[in-house]
Formats: sequence, structure tokens, C-alpha cells
Amino acid sequence: MNNTINRTKINDTLFNIFNGTFMLLLVVVMLYPFLNTVAISFNDGLDAVRGGIYLWPRVFSLQNYKAVFVGGTIFHAFFISVSRTVITTLINLFLTTMLSYTLSRKEFVLRRFITVVFVLTMYFNAGLIPTYMLYKGLGLRNNFWVYIIPGMIYAFNMIVTRTYIKTLPESMVESARIDGASEYRIFLQIIFPLCKPILATVALFVAVFAWNQWFDTFIYCSSEQNLSTLQYELMKLLSSAQRANSNPSLVGSVGGANTASMITPISIRAAITVVAALPIIIVYPSLQKYFVVGLAVGSVKE
Repeated sequence: MNNTINRTKINDTLFNIFNGTFMLLLVVVMLYPFLNTVAISFNDGLDAVRGGIYLWPRVFSLQNYKAVFVGGTIFHAFFISVSRTVITTLINLFLTTMLSYTLSRKEFVLRRFITVVFVLTMYFNAGLIPTYMLYKGLGLRNNFWVYIIPGMIYAFNMIVTRTYIKTLPESMVESARIDGASEYRIFLQIIFPLCKPILATVALFVAVFAWNQWFDTFIYCSSEQNLSTLQYELMKLLSSAQRANSNPSLVGSVGGANTASMITPISIRAAITVVAALPIIIVYPSLQKYFVVGLAVGSVKE
């Protein structure tokens, strides 16, 4: 009996050691690329070309970040990106949840047809040129609403949210109807508050997607500086650094004449990555506790 207990304790200890070691290595593998990027972003650009930078800058410098923030346009672009992300996320959450609740009702006879129509949009689209012509015809070119309207509802988020709503007790809805509550009141006071886990998950998906977008700015708003987003400005800065690196005559066009000689594509790319990722890194911990729950409960099933 004692031998069995001792063997069990030894097995548990070995498992804990192996599991702890494996998780520590996993953390290192996950964190190292970002920490290395941060180190390069704070390193002198010319020195970074030599390589060999790991977790700490070899020649500390703030010139990369000065190049990112020089001119002041980056701050207005940051405001546009934040406004776009917040408005898109709030509207998407409300409309997606409302549509999901409607399609989860068994008494709604068109629920299957509408669901199929939305699912088809996940696999087929008209293409870039017809989409551009449509947005132009709707007056969305050089218009802030071109950032908002196309992202009001995503089919995948609707399916996940609808699946979550189906897991809620039907008795709550029936009781509310017996008490005379309208469908709007049931949705706003019962369903919507109970969808916090899945809403946090969907909010993270929508916010990250909206925050990282730059191509729609390039296509629809590139001629309107006041509508330029942070990602688009950073993309232009990186392109300028790459051109200056390949063409010495362009030195001074990136970060000013005093800093351009110390900036290289690898260093400016690292600084851009840190600046673009930092807001999401700050927001994510507040949604993390809902994220896993929302993914598990709202996983796609029928």
C-alpha cells in the first residue's frame, strides 16, 4: 500500500515538473518574438541591421519612435482609428445580437432562409471593383461612414451569437411573454444582458479587425488626409523607410534630416508594430475572462 502511494506521489511530482517546464518553454516561445520586436524598436536603426539583438537593445535610441510621431498627423490618425473601432464595435454588437435573437426564435418562419443568405456571404463576394463602384454610388468614398457601414454585421459573429442565445433557458422568454413583455423588452432586458461572455468574444474579434484595417483607407479615403487611419499612416511610413533605404537620394524623407540616417526598415517596422499592437494589448486583459467562456459556449453547432 505504501509503495503504491509513494509511486503515485513520484508520478505526480514528475508530471508537475514536466508540465511546469513545458508551460515555461511555451511562455518563452510566445513572448520572445514580441519582446525581441520591442528591443529592436528601441535600438539604433543602423546598429539593428547587424542583427544579434535579443531581449535588450544594444544601442538604445528613441529615434524610431520620433520618426513615427513626427509631424503630428499620427495623433489625428490615432483618433480616427479609435473612433472607427469603438463605433464599429458598439453598432456591430447591438445589431448582431438583435439579428441573432430573431433568428434563434423557432416561431420565425424565415430563420433558415435568412441564415443561409448570411452564410453565403462568408464564401462569396462581388469582388473589389463592384464593391468600389457600390460604395462610390452610395456616396461612401471619402466618407467616414465607409469605415462603419460595411462592418455593421458579420455572418460568423451572427452564427456564434445565435448559437449562444439558443443555450439560454427558453422558460425565461416564455415567462416574460406571459407577463406581457414585448419582444423588444425581452431582448433589451433579458437576452442582451445575459450575452456578456459571447459579446466580449465578438467585441474582441470586431475591434481587432477594425483596428488593423488599412486597405479600405487606401482604396476609399486615401485622398482625404483627415480620414486617414493609424494603420494607413504607419504603412506609409514603413514604405517611405523602405524607399529611403533602397534609394539614398530619399534620405531625409523619413523622420526628418536629423534622424533619417539612423532609421532602417527593420527598426521602423519594429516601432510600428509596437505602436499598432499596444492598444489591443491594453484592452485584451479586460476581456480575457469572457473570451474562453464565449468561445466554448458559443462554438458553432446546430
